[in-house]
Amino acid sequence: MLLTIFWPLRNLLSFFLLINFGVQSFAQEADSVKREFWVDLEVRPRAEYRDNFMWTPADSAMPALYVTQRNRATINYINKWFRFHASPQEIHVWGGKNGFSKVGSVNACEFYIEPKLDKNWSFRLGRQALSLDNGRIFSAAPWSQQSRAHEGLRVFYNNKISTDLTIAFTRPYGRAFDPAYSPVASHQYKLLLLHHLKHKFKDWTLTTINAMDVFEKPNLAGQYYRRVTNGGRLEYTSGLLYSTVNAYYQYGRTATLKKIRAYYIQPEISTTFSKTTFRLGAEILSGNSTNIRDDKTHSFVPLYGVAWKFMGNMNLFTRFPSDVSDKGLVNPYLFILRPVNKKLSLRADVHLFYSQFSLARSEDELAGTFLGFESDLSINYKPVKNVEVIYGFSFTLANERMELLKKVPDSGKTPVWSFLMISYAPRIIDLK
Repeated sequence: MLLTIFWPLRNLLSFFLLINFGVQSFAQEADSVKREFWVDLEVRPRAEYRDNFMWTPADSAMPALYVTQRNRATINYINKWFRFHASPQEIHVWGGKNGFSKVGSVNACEFYIEPKLDKNWSFRLGRQALSLDNGRIFSAAPWSQQSRAHEGLRVFYNNKISTDLTIAFTRPYGRAFDPAYSPVASHQYKLLLLHHLKHKFKDWTLTTINAMDVFEKPNLAGQYYRRVTNGGRLEYTSGLLYSTVNAYYQYGRTATLKKIRAYYIQPEISTTFSKTTFRLGAEILSGNSTNIRDDKTHSFVPLYGVAWKFMGNMNLFTRFPSDVSDKGLVNPYLFILRPVNKKLSLRADVHLFYSQFSLARSEDELAGTFLGFESDLSINYKPVKNVEVIYGFSFTLANERMELLKKVPDSGKTPVWSFLMISYAPRIIDLK
């Protein structure tokens, strides 16, 4: 299977060398430019065990034990005026409901060229990850084996401020492999417009993200609706104290043409004592009350970010608004990070989960908002160069209301999740 991935590299190299020759022909300083070419290889198997909770309503077999493996090559060539980047990968799956072994997908996580116009301006064309701010709204999703990317054009400007503008689109993708293991096939938008800005001044950092995604109306080809998300994050650092607030407002239309009026707020403070870092914060995603009008929704959708980084490793809440039945979510959390030495670090996370509005009627015995408590423990160990071993164990104390959300089949039993992941990532070519 590795031959399937690396055989096209000859054509990739020929492609970027041809592009690079054309770019350099317009650069007066091309002969004196420093050139670098390197190739990294990563093999990342991960075994996961899950019992007594469901990621989707279709989950049936529990307990479940399965292994996924990512085989990825990352190819980079740069000079003063140009960069080429490609990361072909194969995702393999063992176990699960599809039999002993299968190829989840063979694809490119990223594939782009980035010419530099001058010292401040450049543009990136092709398939590329969008890792913005803290990853809550746009993330490369590094935990998932396939990661996440978008296809289009991104224009960068870097001087006293850093800003970029992205225009992305989707197209029909092949069905030879499982779309769940593709970095792009899960996107439903037809067009994505995104502006990002980051500026630092003294102890403050301001980040803004403004996005509009355009979708085709279901069963109505050529007719579209849009969703707009505006907001950003303000950060303040003073000595050992760090504080931030993240806030977004979302409006537009849903697939059923309901008017969206939704918000997201995330305050957080952190500090470090004796090498141990404490992060205390909360996420608030707005939802619908029982008396909302039929033509409106207040349910916030956190676009193309990651959930596990903020809402727990068990990924109980990832698909919004369906995972919370349109009722919103409040997630107070505490993260504790402790490096033991240069090779070993420990982490403990705790979460409380509440729906913003009750899942049941006021006269029902399940009326209320508390959903449960989650604890995540993880160990990160780097025994030698290029090798990383991560082990994690998580459990949830679920309230009966979790059964209403179809996240647990029996709240009287403890949902658990555990994983062991090994990453071997050597550099196999390094030319300067």
